[in-house]
Amino acid sequence: MEHIKEVKKAIKGNVSSFEKLILNYKLTMYRVTKTILAREEDCADAIQEAILKAYQKIHTLREPAYFKTWLIRIVMNECQQQIRQRKKLVSIEELSEPSSKDQGYEKIEVEQMLDALPQEQKHLLKLFHIEDISIQELALIFQVPENTIKTRLRRAREKMRDELERHEEVTTWTNGNNN
Repeated sequence: MEHIKEVKKAIKGNVSSFEKLILNYKLTMYRVTKTILAREEDCADAIQEAILKAYQKIHTLREPAYFKTWLIRIVMNECQQQIRQRKKLVSIEELSEPSSKDQGYEKIEVEQMLDALPQEQKHLLKLFHIEDISIQELALIFQVPENTIKTRLRRAREKMRDELERHEEVTTWTNGNNN
């Protein structure tokens, strides 16, 4: 595999190989950050910090075949760091009403239903269904057995389904009373 050769070179200190790897995974890193963070600036900061940490720590990577999983884990940790930092600051943007002009109502509703889930379930659903990260990779990222990921995904889907049914009941009741 060409990928493993680049990882081995990067581990030995080859900057060009590290850059190639980062370019290869930049879209994946962005997608992962967008599943966790809302603001583009926070995504950019998390990616930048993750790349820096990956570069500084690449020599600690034991198995070159797991570079992608290792990198995603660093990105997710940086996203969590961004969330912790954002909790300390509340911007004026966040205090204002969200605009429905930017996005369709359906996307807003899906996001609201996802937001009703516990954070780990929300991230897991997005990573698996939207970012196409495999169960095997998720198991490595979350450092749990694959069956645990399958169980967590099933529970998250069930909770999402319950949330959808509850949302539909409220919508039906609201629309029924407007007639």
